Amino acid sequence: MDNKKSFNFYVIHGGTNFGYWAGANAFALDQYQPDVTSYDYDAPINEMGQATLKYYALRKLLAKYLPAKEKLPALPKPISVIGIPEIHLNVSASVWDNLPASIQSPQPKPMEMFGQKAGFILYRTKLIGHKKGKLRITDLHDYATIFVDEKYVGKLDRTNKAENIIELPASNTANPQLDILVEGMGRINFAEFMIDRKGITDRVSLNGMTLMNWEIFTLPFDEAYLNKLKFSSAEATRPGIFFKGEFVLASTGDTYIDLSDWEKGVVWVNGHNLGRYWKIGPQRQLYCPAPWLNKGKNEIIIFDEHLLSPKLIRGVKYLEFCST
Repeated sequence: MDNKKSFNFYVIHGGTNFGYWAGANAFALDQYQPDVTSYDYDAPINEMGQATLKYYALRKLLAKYLPAKEKLPALPKPISVIGIPEIHLNVSASVWDNLPASIQSPQPKPMEMFGQKAGFILYRTKLIGHKKGKLRITDLHDYATIFVDEKYVGKLDRTNKAENIIELPASNTANPQLDILVEGMGRINFAEFMIDRKGITDRVSLNGMTLMNWEIFTLPFDEAYLNKLKFSSAEATRPGIFFKGEFVLASTGDTYIDLSDWEKGVVWVNGHNLGRYWKIGPQRQLYCPAPWLNKGKNEIIIFDEHLLSPKLIRGVKYLEFCST
């Protein structure tokens, strides 16, 4: 400022990576760092368009360099912000009961090879050789929950480069069914690793033997898919559940949906995809703008990859980041 140099603020307003638009970093081939949904970035103007303490500090500094007798204009009035009491999610739908027609493939392929750009994808095969042992997913992109004969075995996570093998237990079934439900998270959005296909991008092996003959189920979890879900009050027995509830508002305003008690998944409010959440943090609230809320009845759907029953959900006025 003293030397009359041009500069910009990165970022002045962080905004939000709604839907599946959050990206990822990668500075090495075996490194993967998915972005959180919020792009608040500790920006001077937050996701709700509110001026922060940082904004006022910058405003005070810039005011010192105005020509004589000039003043900065007044700030616009902040938009309405609301809290929402606890919301009860009383019906659910299992992804396993809402699968599309399968696609046959000798080997797993990324979701892009099946015309899918984002969301989840399910890979299924029968174990006809080895029935137990070390299961390896080569080049998993990005997070998988694994099931044998409809029983949850565990998860594999691309963000942990050492986590690419899981032990499959013995089964009493002649040819156990292996299901691998994969979430495609943020795409690497710069530098040499930008070609970032999602799903299983290479192969799956059991005790070193490549598994063949797969059924593929594309699961974009888009508006068309959600509209076809069959909800009921039946008790869930296997992870991979959509939970649905309703809440009534006397007036609308911006809010943050608090998911502190949930594990990992995606949230929709009135059909709008607020983005991804993950219990590991640092973000545990997702921004919901007022135009996506209704005066009167509203609907919320949460897909969680691990929970069998819903947890506490509510709307809060402020975004908080955890330190873990």
